Amino acid sequence: MPDTNRSASGVLGGLAGLVGLSAVAGVLVAATVTPAIALSGAAATSAITMFDNLPSVLDIDKLMLPTTLWVKTDPTKDDYVVMTQFYDQNRSPVDYNEVAPVMYDAILSSEDPRYYQHGGVDLIGTTRAVLSNIQGGGETQGGSTISQQYVKNILVQRCEADAKTEYKTDENGEVVVDENGQAVVEVSLEQAKLDCWTQATTAAGDEGIQRKLQEMRYAIALEKKYDKETILLGYLNIANFGGTTYGIDAAARYYFGVAAKDLTLGQAATLAGIVQNPNTYKIDKPKGSIVDGDGVGYNKAPDGLIDDVNPKQIAALTSKLDAGEITQEQYLAAADGYSSTKGRQLYVLSRMLDDGKITQEQYDAAVLEPIVPKITSPKVGCAAATGLEYFCQYVRYVIQQDPAFGATQEERTESLRRGGLNVYTTLDMRLQKEAQSTMNTLAPSSVPGGYFGATSISLEASTGRILAVAQNTKFSESITDDPNYSSIVYAGDLKFGGSRGFSAGSTFKLFTLIDWLEKGHSVNEVVNGRNRIIKEFPDSCYNGGTYYNSNWNPKNFKNQSGYVGTPMQFTRDSLNTGFLAMASELDLCDIGKAATRMGVELGTGEPIVMTGPNKVIGDDAISPLAMASAYATVANKGIQCQPQAIDRVTDSDGKEIAKPDRKCSQVIDPAVAATAAYAFQGVMAPGGSAYPGNPFDGTQVMGKTGTHEETHTWIIESSTRVTTAVWTGNVQGEISLYDKYWTGSYEPLSRIRFQMARQLQHLANQLYPAGGFPGPDSNLSRQVYTDLPSVVGKSLDEARRILQDAGFEVTVGAPVDSDMQKDLVATQSPGAGRVAGGTVVTINPSNGQGLTVPDVSGRKLDRAIAELRQAGFGNVLPGACTQRDDADPQGDATGTKPAAGTVTNRNTAITVDYAASDCGGGNGNGNGNGDG
Repeated sequence: MPDTNRSASGVLGGLAGLVGLSAVAGVLVAATVTPAIALSGAAATSAITMFDNLPSVLDIDKLMLPTTLWVKTDPTKDDYVVMTQFYDQNRSPVDYNEVAPVMYDAILSSEDPRYYQHGGVDLIGTTRAVLSNIQGGGETQGGSTISQQYVKNILVQRCEADAKTEYKTDENGEVVVDENGQAVVEVSLEQAKLDCWTQATTAAGDEGIQRKLQEMRYAIALEKKYDKETILLGYLNIANFGGTTYGIDAAARYYFGVAAKDLTLGQAATLAGIVQNPNTYKIDKPKGSIVDGDGVGYNKAPDGLIDDVNPKQIAALTSKLDAGEITQEQYLAAADGYSSTKGRQLYVLSRMLDDGKITQEQYDAAVLEPIVPKITSPKVGCAAATGLEYFCQYVRYVIQQDPAFGATQEERTESLRRGGLNVYTTLDMRLQKEAQSTMNTLAPSSVPGGYFGATSISLEASTGRILAVAQNTKFSESITDDPNYSSIVYAGDLKFGGSRGFSAGSTFKLFTLIDWLEKGHSVNEVVNGRNRIIKEFPDSCYNGGTYYNSNWNPKNFKNQSGYVGTPMQFTRDSLNTGFLAMASELDLCDIGKAATRMGVELGTGEPIVMTGPNKVIGDDAISPLAMASAYATVANKGIQCQPQAIDRVTDSDGKEIAKPDRKCSQVIDPAVAATAAYAFQGVMAPGGSAYPGNPFDGTQVMGKTGTHEETHTWIIESSTRVTTAVWTGNVQGEISLYDKYWTGSYEPLSRIRFQMARQLQHLANQLYPAGGFPGPDSNLSRQVYTDLPSVVGKSLDEARRILQDAGFEVTVGAPVDSDMQKDLVATQSPGAGRVAGGTVVTINPSNGQGLTVPDVSGRKLDRAIAELRQAGFGNVLPGACTQRDDADPQGDATGTKPAAGTVTNRNTAITVDYAASDCGGGNGNGNGNGDG
């Protein structure tokens, strides 16, 4: 077994007990620091051998540093400000000249006055510690130099960095779980960290002295490798100053609101006192004094270094407390005067005076000066990122989940809380402020009857950069039973945000339209979108390649009837039955693949699987961010840019490191994207379902609405540069957004989306000026011709069926005269033949009163009139006479008005024109008017 694993008592053999060990410790130090001292005796020789065999090289690890999230106040300028930080240890390392000289004097006078004379171990201090150990036994006592304390802090930090939660295991090494399926914790992470401190500072007996010897060995080696200033600064940068405050600069800023270089004498002496016993002397949560019945406070300072608090001061403070002018904490702090810490500060000041570091006048002034903290809490965690909480939370999820920050969950968590990373985010504060302000104004944080949620997200279409994320709830990671609070990012998914997504409703129709166009169909092609049961849907992802629909009869919004129309019309009106009819001519599986290509998956992270036609109209739960990204892909000419919240990342030294991998790639043909955008522009136009969300500010926008069972509502709209998505709905529960109204308005919750999207898109259009969308592809928007069948002679019902099945919209005109049976189709317009798709066909039923005028030409006039009367016409008269020499004097019929073959009402007047040898009147014109 190597020497480093043996107990000190075992090595020292003949020496017994703490006295011997303590004495040998002094001998060892003397031998190491002052080699000229001659030692004899087997015990001393063994001790020196053990000491020499202890590890002497201690690498100075990189400090645990906060990870900082940065945001620009204005994207047009390079002026980043801190959004928040995450840390186990709040620390802001500084260089040597960034610490006030008085701080160095204070820490050396109180902790290591002979710092510049010793070589890592102070013989005088060590001897005093040896004597203390001999007299008191028990725990290892003082004597530590700054170098030794630096070593101790390095070892503690290294131990904490390796600390992990330990889970209970069974005899097979398997982790034991409780009745809820949760792993049983044997040693928590916090306990493991505490154990690190305990082992390094309070271990007693032989083991404690062996650690002390190792500490000395490291300290001596450290001083041989580094100069005094480096070690002293290293100690001040690593030391704990209470709680999670580490390092002199973080302590100065936290307790006094100043940088380390600006510390005063009193402040420096206070901090030097705190470091001796941080959680006893820290001044952010004073315990206060014990006050007796007469209002006299008694200090708790060691050695009676402070007088009792003045009774008049206590009375005055009590009066202010009763009047509500100060808080209880302020009262206790003022009453007590931080007496314990003040006592320690006076000790530091007295040591500085004895060492000649300060004058008597400086000492007196500092003694009389009360400790007045100015607690300046650093921004930590997303709760501190006021107005940006949910974007911050999304970024935190990215850091903890993306492999760019570590291969394992533990490595990524370490990067977040200890890695000292600088994460520069994509957020546009101009847009973010408007988004959250609009959200706060329009969307309540809760609604009776359920957990109501609302979120908006803005994306830069050409890059995928997330510009703004707003949410209606108040941010909290501890309040879980109040619907007004949440830490879940509704805009995100389970991996990045903790949300499982929400039913996408009609926004999902995008993917059916994309697949329709990719298959070569036109947006102006006629489809039967009537409300009906479609029995079969092609689905190559389903067993057998066909999904058989038994009795599902989908409805349209507000039970509107369907119609025969085009995808342009279906998109404008968001017609469910129209898109289902389109899907029946496609392959459901391919629709799902289009969604996947465009970056969409379920909120749980699982792929989209089209297991039935209900998926076409948005039954699946998807994140608003994913849907926004899909529409941004259309706006970006078919190039899908994966959403990103991080522009760049640097390490603690400012060196650029890899950020999360996010790519842009062409996932749909530009012609398809342009034609889809053309169709979605109609949705934003007057008469379109998203018309109320259009800002009408001169920028061309496209978009789509969505509703699912009245429990989720959406609007997604986009210019060519920025996409805005707004979702409102039920996080839990089934409240109808059409029956609930937001405060102070008669508008239902379902309409929040329009006003919110309109305001955000308007600002986005101002901040990111955009051009128009490219025109639709001529082939994909072509007029499609089709065969129109004849339905003349059919019953009205049969005629409708034939025409609608052929893809035509039908209107029924007024009855017309016809010799057909009443109610049979007498005429249709246009007639049978090749016509443009979308043509409306008008059919007119027979009124049963029509007769066909027979041809009576050549018959004698009286015979012709008789035949017409026999045919059913009741009003037949002679017509115009034409005089002709070869004609019968009684007249020969030459024609009728209406003409032969005409169908007309039986009561219509029929006149028979004829020729006669003498029409009368002598002029042969048959008008009866002669010349005389």
